[in-house]
Amino acid sequence: MKVEIWSDVICPFCYIGKRNFETALEQFAERKNIEVIWKSFQLDASIPEVATESYAEYLVKRKGMAAEQVQGMLTNVTEMASQVGLDYHLDQSVIVNSQKAHQLIQFAKSKELGNEAEERLFSAFFTESKNIADTETLVRLGKDFGLEESELKASLEDEKYKYEITQDIQEAQNIGVTGVPFFVFDRKYAVSGAQPAEVFLQSLNKSFSEWRTSNPGATLAVTQANSCNIDGSCG
Repeated sequence: MKVEIWSDVICPFCYIGKRNFETALEQFAERKNIEVIWKSFQLDASIPEVATESYAEYLVKRKGMAAEQVQGMLTNVTEMASQVGLDYHLDQSVIVNSQKAHQLIQFAKSKELGNEAEERLFSAFFTESKNIADTETLVRLGKDFGLEESELKASLEDEKYKYEITQDIQEAQNIGVTGVPFFVFDRKYAVSGAQPAEVFLQSLNKSFSEWRTSNPGATLAVTQANSCNIDGSCG
């Protein structure tokens, strides 16, 4: 069964949501039958590739909030992250456009490394204060989880992966996604936001139960005769 997750790697709640979903998945007995598909979503495509302001300054301007309110909000989300084992340093985060980071994710997905890409980029942005719009930085991050350098560099210039980002965003708009993280279970149920692990587990149980009813697996009526089996015995 497919679980699709729309996220942006500069969204603090997306990393927290990822952790809570993973906690639920660890508790889910049928996790081997779950296929997780990461989808791109850009919260603000107008952010420049070169950092011009801090995360707090960006939010003050974007949300029109007082600096004290923004600082309180960042303190709260840092505490939320800590509760799920994440170490945020939002005061040091390099606020840049996430387009190239999403290109890396799309390329990684083609190598079945989408989850590894998401994890590495989240950690780079929120914990290590890396510039995720810098090509050389992205190449190093991609190499960290097994991607090849020349292919990485090519992927960051490839229009194919830019197009796939656009497709993901358009698909999100078509199904009514207005914010991330956004989790879709078997295209029947959705969970919006960094919900507790129990909420994700409930959604997994409900959606998978229905999916299993429609996909019972192969059941064959077998007529037996003499044969050899995999341990080498015949009879």
